[in-house]
Amino acid sequence: MTDLTTLGIAAIRDGVRAGDFSAVEVAEAFVAKVAAAKPLNAFLVETPDHALAAARAADAARAAGEAPKALAGVPIGMKDLFCTKGVATTAGSHILEGFTPTYESTVSQNLWDTGAGMLGKLNMDQFAMGSSNETSAFGNVISPWRRAGGNESLAPGGSSGGSSSAVAARLCPGATGTDTGGSIRQPAAFTGISGIKPTYGRCSRWGVIAFASSLDQAGPMAVDVRDCAIMLEAMAGFDPKDATSLKLDVPAWEAGLSADLTGKRVGIPKEYRVDGMPAEIEALWQQGIAWLKDAGATIVDVSLPHTKYALPAYYIIAPAEASSNLARYDGVRYGLRDLPQGAGLQDMYAATRADGFGAEVKRRIMIGAYVLSAGFYDAYYTQAQKVRTLIARDFERAWETCDVLLTPTAPSAAFALGEKSADPIAMYLNDVFTVPSSLAGLPAMSVPGGLDAAGLPLGLQVIGKPLDEQGVLNAALAIEQRAGFIARPKAWW
Repeated sequence: MTDLTTLGIAAIRDGVRAGDFSAVEVAEAFVAKVAAAKPLNAFLVETPDHALAAARAADAARAAGEAPKALAGVPIGMKDLFCTKGVATTAGSHILEGFTPTYESTVSQNLWDTGAGMLGKLNMDQFAMGSSNETSAFGNVISPWRRAGGNESLAPGGSSGGSSSAVAARLCPGATGTDTGGSIRQPAAFTGISGIKPTYGRCSRWGVIAFASSLDQAGPMAVDVRDCAIMLEAMAGFDPKDATSLKLDVPAWEAGLSADLTGKRVGIPKEYRVDGMPAEIEALWQQGIAWLKDAGATIVDVSLPHTKYALPAYYIIAPAEASSNLARYDGVRYGLRDLPQGAGLQDMYAATRADGFGAEVKRRIMIGAYVLSAGFYDAYYTQAQKVRTLIARDFERAWETCDVLLTPTAPSAAFALGEKSADPIAMYLNDVFTVPSSLAGLPAMSVPGGLDAAGLPLGLQVIGKPLDEQGVLNAALAIEQRAGFIARPKAWW
């Protein structure tokens, strides 16, 4: 029999429906693979019982002749930012160690309702703050990839590094991620998988531990474009519990997939050619342009003049919102409580946060508190919000001449763990291509396009108009088919 763990979501779904194998066989294969891959540190909690229970239900429903659910028989990984009822949820932070939610996030409930099972909770940068998965309180996630001729541990990207590492290593066929400034797309590019951030509001944020509320958005990470479309259909939908949720029907994205881009216009923003960008990424970008031309698209040059201000604006707005959201972690209601002998309330607050938050989280809270302070609010936060409006306006003008944009996903391939962690600015620059679309709330996707000279994956990013996930998926599919990316990391763990 084929190794079931090499199959993606669509192949597992269709195979279970056809009776080629049982859902229990699939679940057992992935459970065993997860248990054998502990050196990657991708999973914080393993939940084989959840995956097997969902699989048994899928097999029983098929035996009874019931109509199959959309994800029946498909086990997935759940980023540890999503609250899961009865299963520990920590957001990768010591301050939430031991916290077990009594409720289910809307996105995870949507997935369970469509038949998916959970293999476990995936490691991540603490409170989704990081680009390398080195800020987790529970140890670094390690990419399954290695440089050709080298053996150093590489970053899987962040903050959804556990998700990207697990999917790339085929520990699960798909996983949830969240994207605030690129945390689905950048790790997908680093590990040679696909990942899409939908339009802000497509997926409910209820039950997702907040980082920056006006930016956070859930999305899927999977082996290929079709699998992302299938999973996103299950995740998305209106939620009255989330005030920012869009009251719209969920499109049939999988059924609408087409790699024929005849009549479509693809914009190439000149501002995305940044200083010091490796020649390999520029070459891949040019190759991506050629692939989309071959798919029938017309290529047009566009300008997004305020792109250079996106990163500084983001690193004012996101920390400001983080400082507000993380104020709830005070040692009073849940999570860690550090109460020194004879300490008062303020002492408890200070001790709990000092012990519970990591260095990167503290850094962003301090930046956020500073830019929101009375003397600096107008000078920093107000100005950043104005810049955000200008960035969104740039995209609106670009849509007058094009349907989607094509850019690189990240300014480099995966780097070694420890290589950039000492310099926060160098780490923040990983988001230079992904942040603008996040500030504008646009759908954007990373798809693998090739390998660099060291044998590491490189990704291309497609950015679309608001609510045009279909256009993004179709352009990504055209790239995927022409790139023919089949490279896989060699198991060393």
